[in-house]
Amino acid sequence: MPASKNPAIEDYLKTVYAHTEWQPDPITPSVLAGKLGVAPSSVTEMVKKMAAAGLIAHVPYGPLRLTDGGRERALAVVRRHRLIETWLVQEMGYGWDEVHDEAEVLEHAVSDRLLDVIDERLGRPARDPHGDAIPAADGTIPSEPFLRLDEAPEGHRGRILRISDRDPAVLRELETAGLAPGVEVAVSLGDGERVRLAAGTADAPAPAFELPGTAAAEIWLSA
Repeated sequence: MPASKNPAIEDYLKTVYAHTEWQPDPITPSVLAGKLGVAPSSVTEMVKKMAAAGLIAHVPYGPLRLTDGGRERALAVVRRHRLIETWLVQEMGYGWDEVHDEAEVLEHAVSDRLLDVIDERLGRPARDPHGDAIPAADGTIPSEPFLRLDEAPEGHRGRILRISDRDPAVLRELETAGLAPGVEVAVSLGDGERVRLAAGTADAPAPAFELPGTAAAEIWLSA
């Protein structure tokens, strides 16, 4: 099995890519081990294998960075994962808090042909249910300036770009509050510990409500 088709390597590549998608700090081997739930020694061995395959650039005890080839492979896995999540929500009746684990399994089994059929049936979506950009088949991926809600200054108004799928309970809470990608919000208080905001447009604002800083840290807004 080629390195690029190895499910374990695909998981590593996707995790390294996702770590820096919404913040600038590169991932370290210890952080990677924590995210994947594996022993540091396992990460060391896998990183050696991936570096030998030209997928990762790494110096001992330093951060991990994808090579151009590694980024290309990572984006292919990310594309599969996010299209599958979108398909499960739009076509199969899943909630957005239920799809991550299913997509983790299916992303390694779906063929490129089936993936293109899914993409076409969905109308070539640009983002998944959580707001993450879906890479195109050619590896391009859209981006725009952003900031995290718990770091947004008072008075900031922006669209919700992305809500992390890390915690399904938080997703359910935010859905109940009417918060989802694409919703415009205005921040009236932000101190890191709590954030008060109102959804809706400037012409038709909704009642304000508060989120704890832990929940606000799961939301990204347009800058």
